[in-house]
Amino acid sequence: MNISMYQASAPRFLNMLGNLSAMLDKAQAYSDLKQLDAVTLPNCRLFPDMLPLLRQVQIACDNAKGAVARLAGVENPRHEDTEKTLSDLKARIARTVQFVEGFTPAQIDGSEEREIVLKLGKTEVKWRGMQYLLGFALPNFYFHVVTAYDILRHNGVELGKRDYIGNP
Repeated sequence: MNISMYQASAPRFLNMLGNLSAMLDKAQAYSDLKQLDAVTLPNCRLFPDMLPLLRQVQIACDNAKGAVARLAGVENPRHEDTEKTLSDLKARIARTVQFVEGFTPAQIDGSEEREIVLKLGKTEVKWRGMQYLLGFALPNFYFHVVTAYDILRHNGVELGKRDYIGNP
C-alpha cells in the first residue's frame, strides 16, 4: 500500500496548527492574568542562542505552507515576518490554515517523486517529494511547534501533552 502524500501532509499540518493556535489562546489568557506586556511571551526563548516564540511560530507556519506548495508544484506565498503579539501570531496561523485548506488530495498525491529543491543558507538541497516530506518538512515543522510549546510551558503557561497532541 502506498502512502497518500496528501494525508501525510495537509491534515497533519492543519491538526498541529490548530493545536498551536489553541496553545496561543492559553498563552493569551496567562498573559492577561499576569498582566504581561503584549510582546513579552512572543519574545521569550528557551536559551539565549535559540529563536524566540514568535520565530518558532513563523517558521512552523512557513514550513506548513511551503511543504504543501512545493509538493503541489505551486508558488509558495511569502508571509512577511511582522508579527509582534500573540494575536498577530494567531492571525498568521489562520492565514496558513486557510492556504493549506485550499489544497485537494489530487494536487498533492502523486508527488512522491517530484523534485524538491531548497536553498538552505548557501547550500542547495535536492530531494524527491516523499524524502522531503518525511525526512525534512514534517520533522522541521514538528520541531518548531514543540519548541513553541516548550517556550510557553517554560514560561508558566499551563500546557500539557494533550495541548500539543490535541485530537489527531
